[in-house]
Order: sequence, then structure tokens, then C-alpha cells
Amino acid sequence: MRSMRVALALGSGGARGYAHIGVINELHERGHEIVGIAGSSMGALVGGLEAAGKLDEYALWASSLTQRAVLRLLDPSITSAGVLRAERILEAVRDILGEVTIEELPVPFTSVATDLITGKSVWMQRGPVDDAIRASIAIPGVITPHVLDGRLLADGGILDPIPMAPIAAVNADATIAVSLSGDDPDAHHDERESRRTAEWLNRMWRSTSSLLDTKAARSLLDTPTGRTVLDRFIASEDEETGEEPSLPVVPKLGGFEVLNRTIDIAQAALARHTLAAYPPDLLIEVPRTVCRSLDFHRANEVIDIGQALADAALDALDALEERSSEP
Repeated sequence: MRSMRVALALGSGGARGYAHIGVINELHERGHEIVGIAGSSMGALVGGLEAAGKLDEYALWASSLTQRAVLRLLDPSITSAGVLRAERILEAVRDILGEVTIEELPVPFTSVATDLITGKSVWMQRGPVDDAIRASIAIPGVITPHVLDGRLLADGGILDPIPMAPIAAVNADATIAVSLSGDDPDAHHDERESRRTAEWLNRMWRSTSSLLDTKAARSLLDTPTGRTVLDRFIASEDEETGEEPSLPVVPKLGGFEVLNRTIDIAQAALARHTLAAYPPDLLIEVPRTVCRSLDFHRANEVIDIGQALADAALDALDALEERSSEP
């Protein structure tokens, strides 16, 4: 494929944001030029470093982190407005970046944050890059908000998990959005299979003729999905007959897991609205199950996943362009 001028929208999602590095690596390897970047949260951190030409240095540092080193860098606190202060991480990022402003960057860059007082999204396109990153990564209730120019700023993903609007005016051949809230492909397949089986069972239950086809029913119910759905169906019937229904197993989640899952759900919903309003030329979705939000010691693994996903997505885009150019 010919080299392209690409504008990137890098989404929020904690440590899954390492996948952004893999996507950028793949774009460079294919000879594409990145001409504009907007990022929320971890997307702002990776995007700012890429715009400054310092991403390779950061990736090398991140790849060396152990779980214990990450805990020290996150700097837990019981008195601040967030569980983590994260200033030590920003010190490391500042050492890599140096004193550079957004206006000085060779690639146009927008860091997106949220003003907690006005409740509005804030585009940071001027001022120190490290301040813009610090404001955007302040995950609500987890990392302390950042005070900048009289505003109390927090994670850009609160209102804009995939910042497409800031790159809408960039002179590029293609816009690429990287979402960190994708479904697990296997789980999605099981969900679809479960839904189809449930619909079939409903029709079978309501139709006398379907009930006579015992061979088809047995073949369907012999599958794990069929048995699971039947169990649910029988449970609801038990309620009608007054018998004690069997309850589903509810996973036990700690306080942080509940907060993290709540944020993920809200951001996934917002991302769908954003992508509907500003559809990218290419969407790369990183599954939520790749890692937990604070698994910052898994850089190498997540970078590789991001590069593999970008490779597959760009190959698909190449094939689509080839077919559309055929007479």
C-alpha cells in the first residue's frame, strides 16, 4: 500500500494504552507518516511522547518496569483526592520529554482532559506537554486531579474516550481511531451463539410443531450454550411454579474492580456515540480483557498485541483499497 499521511485518535484505558505504542510502531514500519494526534488519558501520554519524538525512549523504559517498581511509581496515598498521586511516573515522563511545549512539537498534538468544575471537555493545544499529559491521565477516584490555569482537570476519557473531533480538521489521507474498550472476540462469539440459541428455544417452546421435532431439539441442547440457555429458561419457569429458582453465580469484585468496570462501561457507551458522529477511516479495537488498567508492568506483551491488531487492520484496509481500485 502507498504511504499515507495519518491522523490518530488514541483512546483512554489505563495500561491497555501500551497497545497505542504497538499501533504506532506498525504505522512507522509500513512507512506511514503521522501528521496529527489527539489523545485521552493514556492516549494523551503516548500521543504526546510520539509527537515529541520520544516514544521509543519511553517504551524502552516502560518495558523495564517490574510490578514492584510500578507500585512505587504510582505512589499510593490515603489523604489525597485520588488513591494514587502518580507524580513519580510524571517525573520519569518529564525526564524523557524535557521542557517542551505543545506549540514546539513537530506533530500537531491535542491532549483532552475534563474540567471537573464546569463539567466540560478541555482541549489542551498550548503550554507544557507534561502538564497536558498529567491533566489527562487523572483517572477519577484513582489518580489525583491536576490544577492547571485555575481549572481542576481530570481524565479526558470521562467525556471523550476517543477524541476524534480534534483531528477532524487535520490534513491527512486517513484518520485512525484506537479504542481500548473493545469486546473480547471469543466472549462476543459466545454471546451471539447464546442469543441465537435463546431465540430458537423461544420459538420451539411456543410452537407445537417445533416441539415434535425432538431430534433437532436434542442436537441443539447437547451444545454447552444450549444447556446454559435452557438452564436459564428452566429457572424462569421455576419462578412461575413457585419453586426456588437457581441463582446465577455473581463474580466477587473488589472496590477498584467495581470502579474500573463502571468507568469502562461508561466510556464504551460514549465511544460509540463519538464514532457515530466522527467515523474514522479505520478503527482498531483493543479488547478490554488484554490487561487490567493498572498492569503497567506488562508493557512488552500489550505493545505486541497492539502491533498485531494494527497489522491485521491495516492489511484489511489494504485489501479493501485494492478491491475498490479494480475495474
